[in-house]
Amino acid sequence: MRRLFTALIILLVVLAAGMSALVLLINPNDFRDYMVRQVEARTGYRLTLSGELRWHVWPQLSILSGGMSLSAPGAAVPVVSAENMRLDVKLWPLLSHQLEIRQVMLKDAVVRLTTESEARKAASVPIAPAGSPEPETDSRWHFDLGRVEIVDSLLVFQRGDSPPINVRDINLTMESVGQRQVQAAFSSRINRDQRELSFAMKARLDMQAYPQQVAMNIASLDYQLQGAGVPPEGIRGQGSMQVNYQRQPESVTIGSFSLTANNSALVGSASAVLGAVPDYQLTLKSERLDVDTLLGLTQKADGDAGKADKTTAAPVISREQTTEPDQALRDFRARVAVAADKLIYRGVTVDQFNLQGDNQRGKLDVSDFSGRLGDGRFSLPTTLEIGRVPAIIVSPLLQNIEVSQVLHILGLPDSLSGRLSLQGSLSGDALSLAALISQWRGKGSVQIEQLRLPVLNIQQLIQQAVARNNVGVQGQDSYSRFTEIRHIGAQAVLNRGQLQLQDVSGESDILALTGSGQFDLPAQQCDINLDVKVMKGWAGDEQMVQMLQDTAIPFRLYGDINNLNYQLQVDQLVRKRLQDELKKRLGEWSERIQQPSKG
Repeated sequence: MRRLFTALIILLVVLAAGMSALVLLINPNDFRDYMVRQVEARTGYRLTLSGELRWHVWPQLSILSGGMSLSAPGAAVPVVSAENMRLDVKLWPLLSHQLEIRQVMLKDAVVRLTTESEARKAASVPIAPAGSPEPETDSRWHFDLGRVEIVDSLLVFQRGDSPPINVRDINLTMESVGQRQVQAAFSSRINRDQRELSFAMKARLDMQAYPQQVAMNIASLDYQLQGAGVPPEGIRGQGSMQVNYQRQPESVTIGSFSLTANNSALVGSASAVLGAVPDYQLTLKSERLDVDTLLGLTQKADGDAGKADKTTAAPVISREQTTEPDQALRDFRARVAVAADKLIYRGVTVDQFNLQGDNQRGKLDVSDFSGRLGDGRFSLPTTLEIGRVPAIIVSPLLQNIEVSQVLHILGLPDSLSGRLSLQGSLSGDALSLAALISQWRGKGSVQIEQLRLPVLNIQQLIQQAVARNNVGVQGQDSYSRFTEIRHIGAQAVLNRGQLQLQDVSGESDILALTGSGQFDLPAQQCDINLDVKVMKGWAGDEQMVQMLQDTAIPFRLYGDINNLNYQLQVDQLVRKRLQDELKKRLGEWSERIQQPSKG
C-alpha cells in the first residue's frame, strides 16, 4: 500500500513538473496567428484577440484570452464579441505540435444577428465560380474542436427594419458527438413589451450539409411566459419537434411538432419560405384547446354572468404605431388549418372546431370557421381585405344553437333559453367583440324554437289585468314562472350597436303574438312592442271570452336588460271593446225593433 501511494505521488510530481515545463517552454501567443488563419480559412470570418494569451493549469490545461471578437467580411460590427475566452486544450497533442481544443468557453458574450453584422463583399473583389472550395493555408498544425460553451451572454436579433429582439442570460453548450453531429443544451429568456419568455431545451444537430442545410431534433423544450396580458400563473408547458433549415432558397420546416400549454395540447407541423414576401403554412390539431386559460379569461360571479375579463392588464407600448395592426397582413402569405376536438372559449365548450384560413398579402379568406355547440352547429365564413370598406364581411349560419350560449359569448345576460337559427350577413372594420357590438352592420333572418322567458309570464299578466276590470271573466288559478313560445321568427337589422327586430311573429298553444323591437347593445337597453292574443286559460262569459281570444292586447317590454319593465294597456282596450260590443248589441236590438214596425 505504501509503495502504491509513493508511486502515485511520484506520478503527480512528474505531471506537475511536465506541465510546468510545458508552460515555461511553450508560449501560447505562438498559436495566435495560427488560430486567426485557421478560423478565416475554414469560415471566412475574422478572429481578433486582444491582450496576451496566457496559460491556466488548474483544474485543466487552458489558454486564457482577454477580449475577443469574430467578424464577417466587410461587416460593420462583429457577430460575436466577449470579454473573456477560455480554450481548454489537450496536453499530449501539444508535444507533437498539434493544437487540439477540447472546449471553447465564452463568458459575457454578445452575439449580433443584425444587418450591420452581415457579410458585405467589396465591389472590386472577383466572385469565385460556384462550387469552388475555399482556399486553405498549408500548416503542419492539426486543428480540432470538441466543445463550445457560452455563459451569461446576450443575443441581439434583427431582420430588416423590424425592432431588435434581445435574448438575455444565454447559457449554451455544444458538444461534438460524431461526424458533424452536435449535442446542444440551450437556456435563455426574452423580454419584450412587458412580457418575459424563459425557456430551456436539449437538441441534436445534424451539420453534415452545413451551411446549405441544418437539421435539429429538439428532444425536450420547457418554457414559461409571464407578464402583461398573460394570466397571473403564466403560460407554461413542454414540447418537442424536428426543425430543418435550408439556406437556398431560405426556408424553415417544423415537423413532429408537439406542445403543451397549461391544460391544452397541440400537435402538427409548420413551414416558412423566407424572402421579400415570406410564405407560411401551419397545421395544428388538438384534443383540448382551452382558450380561456391561454388568454387569461375568467368568469365573473353569477350576477355578471356572461362577462369575461382579462386578469392582467395589457402591455403599454411606448413607441408610436406607424401603421394599423391589420396592415401587417400585407407583408406575408399564409395558410392556416386548426382542428380541435374540444375548444373552450368564455366558458362555452365547442366540439369539432375547424378553422381554415388563407392570407394573400392582406386579402384574408377564412373559408371554414365552424363547430358544434351542444346539439347545434355554427359556421362563420369570413373575408377580410385591407383597404376595402367595409374591410370584414362575415356570413353567419347558426342551426339549433342554444340562445343562452350565444348571449354568454357576446357578454350579454344569458337568462333566455331556446334553440336559435340564424342566417345573414355582417360587416365591419375591426375584428373584436367590442367592435361587433358597437360598430358592425348587417341583417339576417332569426328563428327561435322553444323560447323561454324566465320570471315573466305574459299570459298571467294579461289575464289578471282583465280580471281586475270585472268584465265577467277570470284566468287560471295557478301559473308557471316563465313564458314559453313554441316558435318565434323575425328579421334582424344591426346598425352600429342598434339591433332592430322587424316582422316579429310567434305562437304557442296559449299565445299568438306579433310586433317589433329595438335593442341598444352597448347600453344593454331594449324596447319591445308586441300585440298578444291569449287563446286559452279564460273562464266566464262565453261572448266575453271569445272577444278576448280574438283581441290582440298591446304589451310593451322596455328598460335595462337586467331589470326590465313592462306596460300593459288592458283597461283602455277592455273598455273600448266593451263599448264597441255594447254599441253592436244596441244596433242589433234597434234593427230588430225597427223591422216589425216597418212591416
